[in-house]
Amino acid sequence: MARVNEDFLNLQSGYLFPEVARRIRAWQEKNPGVNVMKLSIGNTTEAITPVIAKAMHRKIELLSDRATYTGYGDEQGDTALRNALSEHYKREYGVNLSPLAFFVSDGAKSDAANIQSIFSRDSIPAIQDPAYPVYVDSNVAGGHTGKYDSSKDAYNGIVYMPSDASNGFIAEPPKEHADLIYLCFPNNPTGAVATKEQLKSFVDYAHREKAIIIFDSAYSDYIETKGIPHSIYEIEGAEDVAIEIGSFSKNAGFTGVRLGWTIVPESLHSDNAPEGTIHRLWNRRQCTFFNGASNISQAGGLAALSEDGRKECISLVGYYKENAKIILEGMKAAGLECYGGVDSPYIWTACPDGMSSWDFFDFLLDKAHVAVTPGSGFGKAGEGFVRISAYGHREDVERAVASIRENL
Repeated sequence: MARVNEDFLNLQSGYLFPEVARRIRAWQEKNPGVNVMKLSIGNTTEAITPVIAKAMHRKIELLSDRATYTGYGDEQGDTALRNALSEHYKREYGVNLSPLAFFVSDGAKSDAANIQSIFSRDSIPAIQDPAYPVYVDSNVAGGHTGKYDSSKDAYNGIVYMPSDASNGFIAEPPKEHADLIYLCFPNNPTGAVATKEQLKSFVDYAHREKAIIIFDSAYSDYIETKGIPHSIYEIEGAEDVAIEIGSFSKNAGFTGVRLGWTIVPESLHSDNAPEGTIHRLWNRRQCTFFNGASNISQAGGLAALSEDGRKECISLVGYYKENAKIILEGMKAAGLECYGGVDSPYIWTACPDGMSSWDFFDFLLDKAHVAVTPGSGFGKAGEGFVRISAYGHREDVERAVASIRENL
């Protein structure tokens, strides 16, 4: 008799962002003709830049000619792109990593979910609270946790690392033992960034506990504060205990194009896996379950790492950062307590007058016709906040900010 994977049944409710979209649709059905200004999902809105678009067009032209057509590529990614990523880390971060450590994928979200599959089912995950939902949900579905405990509003088996205004939304390493430590900086959803000293405390913990850090650096190009690391590998000793996940989504506009990478150094090791084992297992996993990223996307990624491509990407990031500045200044002018929005495209905003996250979501939708993301969807510690996204056309962002200010 066929049976479903009961670990999936442990997942609570629906995934956050489809739920937000569902509620917006339901509201629009009740209010036909009213335009909703969406500052909720982290979905880029501006066009692919010329250098990148030209490279992908050129790849399509090559694919359309029998003489230059290519099919499957290497599951690990095109050699030229892996080399370019290695050079990018060396040039911009001062980090020396072998091109063989880079595994090109169809995006950071997929890798963030899939990476736990190469670790033992009894691995104990430690996750920031609040956090991007995929870290929690993938561990629940992967059998790394116990059931949800409604009395604690938490899953049994997860070590939660709470962050709030008192610690600048930078969690500290757990007091207890954990095996897999999920970190995201610049942080989604709070917009916080960690110093070298703060990241070193996690690297030291990982060495001490024989743990592995899974570091999501998808928003690293948004960092403007001097001295803030862009990569976990800027911390001495991180290559032995950390996996890093990167993305072209938020700097090159590849949210729909789909392209990212995961770095698994050969020096990485764990309690029962000497150097090279984790690298080999991830390679095995990718070769077994993945046929490689789109060759068209990879052509765009290679162009994005070129000198002209990087200039375009930084300009695109600057556009969204200006949006973030407009939102941050507007929310503060409206009397709201805000965090992030400087080294991040997200503004983490406290709900006024003791409102819950979903109540403030409903209020902004009803009164200002603006959609945001309820903080409670990112975890227990997110209650009482909403995340406002800077991804939008400038005119829409300005109109949304004005509407919020007028209706608060």
